[in-house]
Amino acid sequence: MVRQTKQNNTEAYLRIYRQMVRIRAFEDSANQLYLSAKMPGLTHMYSGQEAVAVGICEALENSDKITSTHRGHGHCVAKGAEFREMFCELLGKQEGYCRGKGGSMHIADQHHGNLGANAIVGGSMGIATGAAFSAKRLGTKDIAVCFFGDGATAQGLWYEVMNMAALWKLPVIYACENNGYSEYTKTDEIAAGSLTARAEAFGIEAHSVDGQDVLSVNELAQKLVTRARKGEGPFFVELKTYRYHGHHVGDINREYYRPKDEEAEWKTNRDPITNFGKWLVTEGILSSDELVGIDGEVKADAEAAVQYALSAQYPPSNEVDMHVFSGVENALAYI
Repeated sequence: MVRQTKQNNTEAYLRIYRQMVRIRAFEDSANQLYLSAKMPGLTHMYSGQEAVAVGICEALENSDKITSTHRGHGHCVAKGAEFREMFCELLGKQEGYCRGKGGSMHIADQHHGNLGANAIVGGSMGIATGAAFSAKRLGTKDIAVCFFGDGATAQGLWYEVMNMAALWKLPVIYACENNGYSEYTKTDEIAAGSLTARAEAFGIEAHSVDGQDVLSVNELAQKLVTRARKGEGPFFVELKTYRYHGHHVGDINREYYRPKDEEAEWKTNRDPITNFGKWLVTEGILSSDELVGIDGEVKADAEAAVQYALSAQYPPSNEVDMHVFSGVENALAYI
């Protein structure tokens, strides 16, 4: 989808808006599940960064691959995942995308090309590059997108895979979500120089874009995806964005590393959903009432999916060694 006339793009604009609202609704519900002690473990909220995932994934085909991060719910939703299966996964239920075994930080949806989230910072960089290598060797014309945060640029793996991708001209886009903080430290305090220059050192074309402007993200993604399919990759994109919550759901008091007025500024003036909604109304594509209707419909869908997941069944105990490389009996032989 690219920014054209409202007459021939209304359906695409509606989908973009709905997808961003779906991500926000999912995260709000996931946060409540944690706060009410109904969800085990921690999760990392994607709220505030919706324009990145949606802007890029709307430029992809279903067969294109993505890899994600510990903050990966938004990527999963944007690539086509359904609420029910996602909430089931977070709650460890059998109907989850990974039969309840992946949880928040390892959720995957192979049917929509999502090769999985990864709790290891930068851990999916090799997976995405490998998927791009496979696509090139098989001649499928598929591409891969590797989502990662600014903190992951400190990982040596990134430099290794960029070198290979550049040498072999792989159809991969490295999408760096620079939300300004590497856990609790400002990005400019942990990363020397510019992030784009690091990619350019390998001869990789690099771009920087406002990650809160979904149309700008999508326009750039469309161009790079088309070029990557033609064998002109790899590419690197720095997406300047912001996470509204803490590093994880337990990170509530954030004043010691980022001020409240900074958070308020991004939420009030830089919110990707609010600003895109205002643009839709200004352009006469949707009315304010229609936006409210979409918001309410998506919220109701999320609430229904949560209730379904809460009452869903846990996987049976005999599945404990399912989908692993070796059965428990074989593994014990090596102890």
